[in-house]
Amino acid sequence: MPFCDVSTYQSGADAAANNGVKIFYQTYGKGPVKVLMIIGLAGTHESWGPQIKELTGTLTPNIDSSLDGGRNLEEDEDCGGGLEVCAFDNRGMGLSSVPTNKAQYRTSIMAKDAIAVMDHLKWRKAHVFGHSMGGMIACKLAALAPNRISSLALLNVTGGGYQCLPKLNGGTLSIALRFLKAKTPEQRAAVDLDTHYSKDYLEEYVGNQTRRAILYQQYVKGISSTGMQSSYGFDGQLNACWTHKVTQKEIELICTAGFLISVIHGRHDVIAQLRHAKRLAEKLHPCARMVELHGGHLVSHERTEEVNKALLGLIKASQQNLSPCEWTNLPAKSAGSGWKVTCKSLSRTVFETRSNLYFRAAVFDKLYVFLMYFIGLFLSAFESAGRIARGLKPVKVVPDDTKQKLMHTLSTESYVYAMSSR
Repeated sequence: MPFCDVSTYQSGADAAANNGVKIFYQTYGKGPVKVLMIIGLAGTHESWGPQIKELTGTLTPNIDSSLDGGRNLEEDEDCGGGLEVCAFDNRGMGLSSVPTNKAQYRTSIMAKDAIAVMDHLKWRKAHVFGHSMGGMIACKLAALAPNRISSLALLNVTGGGYQCLPKLNGGTLSIALRFLKAKTPEQRAAVDLDTHYSKDYLEEYVGNQTRRAILYQQYVKGISSTGMQSSYGFDGQLNACWTHKVTQKEIELICTAGFLISVIHGRHDVIAQLRHAKRLAEKLHPCARMVELHGGHLVSHERTEEVNKALLGLIKASQQNLSPCEWTNLPAKSAGSGWKVTCKSLSRTVFETRSNLYFRAAVFDKLYVFLMYFIGLFLSAFESAGRIARGLKPVKVVPDDTKQKLMHTLSTESYVYAMSSR
C-alpha cells in the first residue's frame, strides 16, 4: 500500500518526533501539472472524489509509484499537459498513523507531513488545495515552503482558534451536541449531513427521494467501511484547529511569493463562518480571489461544478502567469494606500503600510475573545448562584400573636434568672 514514512524525509528534532509516523496517500492521473489535496478534520482522501474525477478523469488510483522509487520528471514530460493529483489521509484519520499525544497534532506539523509526501513523490512544486482544517494546513505549508507552491486554494477555511467556533444559535448547538454524542455510523451520518450541507439542498428531491435520504445511506456505508475516527485522532485534529494561527510574518511570506490564491466558501456554512474567510482573503490581498457559493461546509460536494470550475480557473491563470492584480476580485481599498505599489512590486514595504490594519484586527480579535470569556464567567456565576438559591431553605415567618407570647415568656425567664443570681 502507498505509505510515506515521514521521518525519512526529515532531520533532527522533526525526524525524532515523527519516527514511525506514516501517511497513507493515493495518486490519480499522470502529467507534469501536480495537485496536492489536503482534506479537513475527520475526513479521508476519498472526500476529494468529485474534484479528483474532474481533474484527472478517473477515480482509479495509480499503481504505487513508491515501489519503483517514483517516476522521473522525463516520464511526466511524455504525458502531455495532463494532471497528477495526490490526496492523503491526515495523521489521526483513515489509514495514516494515529499519534496518541495531542501535542503531535499542529497544523505546522501536519504541513510538514504534506511536504514529506511531496518529497516522497519527488514533486518540486504543486498546486495545493485545502478544505477546512486542510486549508489551515495548506496555509502553513505555503508559509513554510512558498517556493514549492504553484497556487493555493482554500475551501471553507478560517484563521483557526476562536474562529473555529460556529455562529452560536440553537441549530449549531444542537449539531455540536449530536456530534459529540455520535457513537455509531448511523448517528454520525445523520449529524454529518446537517454539518456538511445547506438545509435546502438536503430537502431537494431526486426522483422520489430527498437528497438527505440518499446521502444518508452513502454516509453510513462510507463511515462503516473506514470506521469511526479514534478519540486520539479526533481530539488531536481538533487541537490542531484550535491552536492554528496565521501570523503576520506568515501572511507576508505567502503574499511576497506572488502565487495566486482562491478562497472558496459556502454562504450557509454552519462550521466555518463566511466573515472569517473574507477576512483571511483580505489579508492575502492582492494575491487572493474570493469565491462565494450557495452551499454549506462541504461546498465541494454541494456545488461541485462551480468549485471545479474555480479550481481549474486557478490552475489555468497560474499557467498563464496572470499577475495578482489581474487575478483578485477584492476591492482596492482592501490594500489601503499601498495598492498601486503592491500591484507593481508586492514589496515588503507595502505590508508595513498595512500593519496598522492588521494590528487593529488583532486588537478586535482579543477584545472578542475577552468578551466571550467574560460572558462565559457571568453565565457560570449566574448558574452557580441559581443552584445555591435553590438549595436554601425558606425562613419561617412567625405570626404576631405567637411573637407576643414568646416575648412574654422570654421576659419572665430573664427576670427569674436575674433574681436567682443575686
